[in-house]
Amino acid sequence: MSESFDLREPGRFTVGAIGEPGRRVFYFQAFAEGTEVALKCEKQQAQALAEHLVRLLDDLPARPEGPIVAAEALPPTDLLWAVGSISLGIDQEAHRILVMFEELLEIGEDDEIPEDPAQVRVRLTPEQVRAYAAQVDALLASSRPLCRLCEAPIDPSGHACPRLN
Repeated sequence: MSESFDLREPGRFTVGAIGEPGRRVFYFQAFAEGTEVALKCEKQQAQALAEHLVRLLDDLPARPEGPIVAAEALPPTDLLWAVGSISLGIDQEAHRILVMFEELLEIGEDDEIPEDPAQVRVRLTPEQVRAYAAQVDALLASSRPLCRLCEAPIDPSGHACPRLN
């Protein structure tokens, strides 16, 4: 079974990518109490999480907003496991949003049911949510351009658009 973590007050939460656009590996990254947790994820998971977290900010008491600085990621020491599901909650008293990542488990060759998935829980402040969302925006801005006809990514080597056939 993979290792689980409960990061009640992370000093940093972000998303990063390793590699060239089109071949990147995305990862969530959190630092708390001298511990780094990095989990492999899909770009769509990172983007959807940012959208949902920003919407949940409306459910927390209003706080003054200053300039938002993207929470840049560091190269991960190790990617612990791949993220399967993501759950969200709100802690009204602590003014934090709870994010729970659950490990993606593969069913064995003999249809063996795997053990319980590992989990990572982080509780984010509104400032951390805004910094995370800004980092997602920065990563998406560096993605491959999309074809205006078929909306598929265009590789640096070119693009064979199916709509032109």
